[in-house]
Amino acid sequence: MSAKWNIAIVGAGALGGHVGAYLTRAGQRITFIDPWPEHVEKMRSEGLTLRGQTGPENFTVPVKAIHLTELQDTIKGEPFDLAFVAMKSYDTIWATEMIKPYLSAEGFVASLQNSINEERIASVVGWGRTVGVIAATIAVELMEPALVRRNVALGGDKRLIFRVGEPHGRITPRVERIAEMLRVVDSAKATENLWGERWSKLAVNAMRNPVSAATGRGGNANDKDDKTRILAIRLAAEACKVGQAHGYQIEKVYGIPPEQLVAAVDGDKAAMAACEKILLDNTLFRNDDQRPSMGQDIQKGRRTEIDFINGLVAEKAKEAGLDVPANLGIIDAVRKIERGQAKPSPELVYGI
Repeated sequence: MSAKWNIAIVGAGALGGHVGAYLTRAGQRITFIDPWPEHVEKMRSEGLTLRGQTGPENFTVPVKAIHLTELQDTIKGEPFDLAFVAMKSYDTIWATEMIKPYLSAEGFVASLQNSINEERIASVVGWGRTVGVIAATIAVELMEPALVRRNVALGGDKRLIFRVGEPHGRITPRVERIAEMLRVVDSAKATENLWGERWSKLAVNAMRNPVSAATGRGGNANDKDDKTRILAIRLAAEACKVGQAHGYQIEKVYGIPPEQLVAAVDGDKAAMAACEKILLDNTLFRNDDQRPSMGQDIQKGRRTEIDFINGLVAEKAKEAGLDVPANLGIIDAVRKIERGQAKPSPELVYGI
């Protein structure tokens, strides 16, 4: 590999755009590849603009952006050493297949996504060319072509945002290098616990995303509502029980120890109160416009990742012989909205 990696970001949406803009500004060699023509054209002509909650987070940077139909032209140049796949989970396999021929001999792919997609990537490029990158509590949104907004405060030394890990669990030079690169965006580390970190993030997604999608509200509004706050805790606790049953070493979920979540739904009133306090406290570091990605998808009339988030919890629960009624209930609610059989509403989830 070259001294400075040639890096592709496949999917220049909210997260891919946010990360790639910082990396570009830091001098990394970044090529954005995206299917939205207007987004690509505006990035080319005006650069990529980020908006955040503090002055240094607000900037515009010139970027190299191509439409996915133009990828074939890159064969004339230097192959990519690293490709971040930052597409929706349901687009993982075709996106990985697309970038595979353009990787260098030692080139590899990193999942920068929700859900757990490393196995899908490895089915295309092999486990030796697969790495996972977890972005926690980052809350970014593609507002319009070439404009990404972050709706929560920087983690810095208070909250760890990025974890980078190998499927086999050892810390390697390449994951250390990626973690070092990501520190220009926010706090980052290499982890020996990729699968536990992944399941922890899955539990966060399971408690945040579908509630926003089903109610039509942002995160703060749902956390301040007694009913949806308790529902979020139930969703996360079920996910933790399933992960523990499969042997994952689960980290804190949205700042809450998994044991506390499980105790809360098993009747421990003190644990429930502690969980609720953390959710309410978390409303203080994000703005009221913050809406998880699944809520954004419903708002924009797009397909959600419900099958790859709560659907994965339900699938793994069945394998372990566990019941996950809250997750099954929220899956049903979101699917009804996707099919046009219901409209987003808090009342849609109050009975779950």
